[in-house]
Amino acid sequence: MKKTYAVVDIETTGTDPKSDRIIQFGCVLIEDDAIVSRLSIDINPDRQIPNQIRTLTGITNKRVKEAPYFEDVALTIYNLLTDTVFVAHNIYFDYPFLNHELKRCGLPELEIPGIDTVELSQIFLPTSLSFRLGYLAQELALTHENPHQADSDAEVTAQLLLRLKDKMKRLPFVTLEAIAARGEHLAFQTQTFIEEVLTELREQPQELAPELQIVNGLALQKKAVPLFEENYYQPAYPRAKKNKVKLYQGRLEFRKEQARLMNLVYDFFQQSTEKNLLIEAATGIGKTLGYLLPACFFATPEKPLVVSTASLVLQEQIMIHDLPLLNQLMEQPLQGVVLKSSRHYINLARFYQTLQRPVEQKQYAFYQMAVLVWLTETKTGDFDELNQTNYNHPFWHDISHYGTQTLVKNDPFYEVDFIRHRNEQLKQSNLIVTNHAFLAQEDEREFPELPTTPYLLIDEAHHLNHTLSRQSTELIDVTAFQKMIQQLTEKAWFETWQVLAQKDQQSQHALALLQEIAGELIEDLTDFYHVISDLPTTERILAKDQFDQLPSTGEELLSRIEVLYQDAVTLTEQLKRYFQQQQARFSLAEQDQLAHFLRLAERLAVDERTFHDFTNQFAARYVRFVEPKKMRFGLQDLQADNLPQTKWYQRFERILYIGGTLKVGSQRDYFPKRWGIEAKLKVIQSPYDYANQARLYVPSDSLDIQHAPAEHYAHYLAEVVCQLAGHEQRPILVLFTSHDILQRVYQNVRGPLLQEGRELLAQGVGGSRERLLKRFLLSKDGILFGADSFWEGIDLPGEILQLVVVTRLPFENPQRPLVKARNQYLEAQGLNPFYQDSLPHTALRLRQALGRLIRGPQDRGVLILLDARFLTASYGSRLQKSLPKDLPIEEKPLHEIILSASEFLQAPQMSDNS
Repeated sequence: MKKTYAVVDIETTGTDPKSDRIIQFGCVLIEDDAIVSRLSIDINPDRQIPNQIRTLTGITNKRVKEAPYFEDVALTIYNLLTDTVFVAHNIYFDYPFLNHELKRCGLPELEIPGIDTVELSQIFLPTSLSFRLGYLAQELALTHENPHQADSDAEVTAQLLLRLKDKMKRLPFVTLEAIAARGEHLAFQTQTFIEEVLTELREQPQELAPELQIVNGLALQKKAVPLFEENYYQPAYPRAKKNKVKLYQGRLEFRKEQARLMNLVYDFFQQSTEKNLLIEAATGIGKTLGYLLPACFFATPEKPLVVSTASLVLQEQIMIHDLPLLNQLMEQPLQGVVLKSSRHYINLARFYQTLQRPVEQKQYAFYQMAVLVWLTETKTGDFDELNQTNYNHPFWHDISHYGTQTLVKNDPFYEVDFIRHRNEQLKQSNLIVTNHAFLAQEDEREFPELPTTPYLLIDEAHHLNHTLSRQSTELIDVTAFQKMIQQLTEKAWFETWQVLAQKDQQSQHALALLQEIAGELIEDLTDFYHVISDLPTTERILAKDQFDQLPSTGEELLSRIEVLYQDAVTLTEQLKRYFQQQQARFSLAEQDQLAHFLRLAERLAVDERTFHDFTNQFAARYVRFVEPKKMRFGLQDLQADNLPQTKWYQRFERILYIGGTLKVGSQRDYFPKRWGIEAKLKVIQSPYDYANQARLYVPSDSLDIQHAPAEHYAHYLAEVVCQLAGHEQRPILVLFTSHDILQRVYQNVRGPLLQEGRELLAQGVGGSRERLLKRFLLSKDGILFGADSFWEGIDLPGEILQLVVVTRLPFENPQRPLVKARNQYLEAQGLNPFYQDSLPHTALRLRQALGRLIRGPQDRGVLILLDARFLTASYGSRLQKSLPKDLPIEEKPLHEIILSASEFLQAPQMSDNS
C-alpha cells in the first residue's frame, strides 16, 4: 500500500496547548519520494497574538482577523491527516498540540504513526552545527522563504525528510542495520521509517561506495597516507615583490605587510642565529599565509615546522582553508597534520564494544547511531568534527582513545586505527599543527609526542601565558576520585580485572589490594581536606607557615596518604606490565576492560605527583589553595610562563612568536620579560585607517560600576544591550569580565530579545566556544555574550561583526585569591603589580577587543566601552596610548552614541584620497 507522509508545521500563540491556540497550519504531502500537494491555512485564535510571536513569525492580528477559527477547519485537517504518516521537526510539540485542539473541537485524537526529523537529523547529519530547521536549511541549501511560518517550515521539513532518506539509502547496509537495531529509543514510529528504508536496501542492494570499507562489521572511510615527494628543483624563495606576484598567479592579492611578514619568517628560520623572535602583525593582513608560504621553502618531514595555535578553530582554519589555497600555488606543497591529545579521537575497538551491550539510556543510543554515520564520513576520527556541546557524557569516555600503547596487533581495528593513521601522516608531513595546551603538556609526558625539529612557530602567542598557567595548576579533586572509585565498584570493574588476570595470583592479589587502598585513600583525603580547610588560611591560600601549623592528626594523614599513593602507583605499574605482556591474547571486550584500568592508573599517577608537590614544593613561586565546599585542593606555579624552565623550549633551535598584540604602548619587552627570554620584537605596522574605519565611544551617563551593586550593574547592562539591539539589526558581541554578571544580564535580556526575534548566544549556556562562534557566524543579527577567551582569537570577518560592547575595563579582580597571591609574589620581587602586570594586561585585552572589529581595509567597526575610568582614571591615558593613535575616542550620552554609531556604520567607506 502506498504511504502518504503528511509533513506538518503549526504556528501558535504560545507553547501551552491548554491556554494557547494555533494561528497557522501548514502541510506538505509526500508520496513515492515526491511532494504531491500542499495546504496552508491561517487560523483566527480568537485572542491577541503576543508581540514575541508576531515578531518571530511575521503573522499579525490583522492578518488572522478574517481567517477561520480552528473549529471551522478542524474536520478538514483531521480528514487530511487520516491514513497518513505524521512528520514534524520536533514532533513532541506539533503532534500533541494538534491533538489537543482536535479534541477541544469534539473530534477524536489522531492515532496515526509519526516521524521526527529532528532526531533523524541528529543521527544522519552528525557533523551539523545545529539541528534547528533554519540552520539545516542553510547548510543543505534548502528553499526556506519565510522561516517560522507554517507553510514555509512545512515545505523545508519535507525537503529535509527527502534529503535524509536519500542519505540513508546511500549508507552501507551494515550501518543502517546497526542504527535500526537501536531505533527503539526514537520518537513515535521513527524507527519504523528507518526499518522501511532498510527493507528497500535489502530488496535493492547497493554496491559499497569505493571510498568505504567494512571492518569487523563497521563501515569506515578508507584512509591513505600520501607520500611526501620532495621537489629537488624548488626555486629560490621569492623575496622581491615581483617574484611574489608571479608566484601568486593572480590568485592572491599582494599585500605589503604580509610580504614583510613572509620575509621576516623566512630570514629568522633560515638565517638568524637568535633562538627567539617576536613579530607583532595586525589581524587581517593574512598572517597565516604569511608564515606558511615561507615554510614551503625549508620545512621537510625530517625537519617539519610545528605551528602551535590558540584554539581548535584556528587549527581547523589552517587545515581546511589556508593550506589548500597555498598548495594551489606551490611547487613544493605543505603536507599538514593536526596533532591533539589522544582523548580527542575515537577508539574503534572500544566503540565496537558499546554496540555489543544493551543500551537503556536514550542519549547514549543517539550518540551511538550518530557515530555509526560519522564513521562513514571521517578520515581523522577527531571528535571535534561532531560539534557536540560537551563531551562529558559517559559515552565519550567509553569510546575515547588512550594512545597507541593500548592497541594490540591482533585487534581487527588495529590497521585502521585513527591515531596510528595520524602517526603515519606525521612521518610524511612537513607541517604539524597543534595547540598551546598540547605544547604545554609535553612537560608532563613520559615520552614526547612532538617530533624533534628546529622550527617552532607560536601563533596568537599572547595566549601562551594563560595556557601555561592553566596547565601548571595541579588539583586533587576528592569528590571526583570518590565518584570514579564508586562507579568502578558498582560496575564490578575490579572483579572484571580479576578475571582478566586469570590465574596469576600475584596480579589478582594486587588488584584486591589496590581496591582496598583506593577506599582508604578516599577516607584519608576527605579527612585531610577538612584539616587543611580548618587552618587559619588567608582567603583559602595556604602559606608555608600556615601549612606548618598542621595538627598532629594532619601530619599523620599526610604521611599515610603519601604511602598509600606510592603503594597504589607501584601496584598499577606492576599490573600494567602484566596486562601489557598478556595484551596480545585479549579479545576486543578485554581490551576495553584494560582501557578502564589504564584510566584509573593514569589518575592515580597524576594525583600522586600533585599530592607530593602540594606537600613538598614550598618555593615562593608555588601557591597552595583550598577550594571551599568543593572538596578540592591544589597548587599553581606562578612562574609557569617562564619558558626556559620547560622541557619543550629546549628542544627547538628557533622559536617564532606571532600575535596581533605583543607590545603595550611603547613597552616592547612585556612578553619577553614574562617568558624569561631574550628576544627582539619586530612590529609590522597596521595597514588600517582607524580614523575612517573605527570609533570608540564612552557613555558620559554610564553607571559608577565600581560602587554599584551587582544587581544594579546587571540591570544597567541589560538596558544598554536592549537599547542597542532595538536600534541595530546587526550582530553584536558583548564582552564581560565576570561570568556571574554575564549570566545575570543574560537572564534579564533573554525574554525581551526573544520577543524581538533576536538570537541570543551566551558563554556557558549554548555549548562550546567553537560552537557558539560558528552559530554567531551564521546569524544575521545574533547577539553573543562572551568572557575570557572571547576577548581574543576570534576570526569574524568585518561584514559579520561591526559592533562590540566592552562592559568593563578587563582588569583581573585583585581580590581573587590567586591574583592576590601573584601580586604579592611580584611585590616580593620589587615589582609594582599594577603597573608591571595588571595595567599592561588590561591594555592588551582592550587592543584585542578592538582587533575583533578591524580585520581588513574595508572593515568598519564601533567599540562601546561602558567604563568611564578609561577617561577619568589617572591610568586612563596609558590605556588610551596603547590603542592606535588615529582611533577617534568620543564621550557622549548613550542615546547619542547609538545614533552616532549607526550613522558611522551606515556611511559609505571613505577612500584615502577623499
